[in-house]
This record gives sequence, structure tokens and C-alpha cells, in this order.
Amino acid sequence: MNCNQTVICGKLVDIGGLRYTPAGVAVADLRISHVSRQIEAGKPRQVECEIPAVALAQMAETIAGITPGTMVKLAGFLAKKSRMSLQLVLHVNKIDFI
Repeated sequence: MNCNQTVICGKLVDIGGLRYTPAGVAVADLRISHVSRQIEAGKPRQVECEIPAVALAQMAETIAGITPGTMVKLAGFLAKKSRMSLQLVLHVNKIDFI
């Protein structure tokens, strides 16, 4: 099954410093804060969440240069934070500024 796509809009609230893997690949950790109104079971609902995310290579270098507080639309896929973790992290493949 290949269906694993996530798109979310919000404010970048935390951007970690640019770091590199032992293989020399750039990595940037970030968090996005999302607030919206959604319809669930026919009723409006206020939704608020913070989602951890990670970007690699050129995307990491792009994100490392962004000021926290910037409104963005992130697209990517979900994966475990690490091999032993059950926590999900958004792996960012695309960013649009809004």
C-alpha cells in the first residue's frame, strides 16, 4: 500500500538548527502549529494541534532559513520518529508560504 500523504497549514513554531547525518545529509527538525474549524459528524469543531516534522537535504536547508512564526503549507508523509518509537513525524517534501 502506498497511500501515505499529509498536507497541513499552520505556523512554524520551532525550527531546530541545521544538522548533518554521518553520511552528510542535511536535517532540520521543526514543529508546526495548526488551528482550524472542521466539521465532524455534521457539527463544527475547533481543532488545535502541534505536529513534529523533519526535512532532509535541500528541503532542510530551505526550512533552516525560515523565521519561526511564518505561515506555511507543508506536504509530505508520516513515519515513525525512530525505529523503536511509535510517535509519528511528518517528513516534509514540499513547502508553500501562505
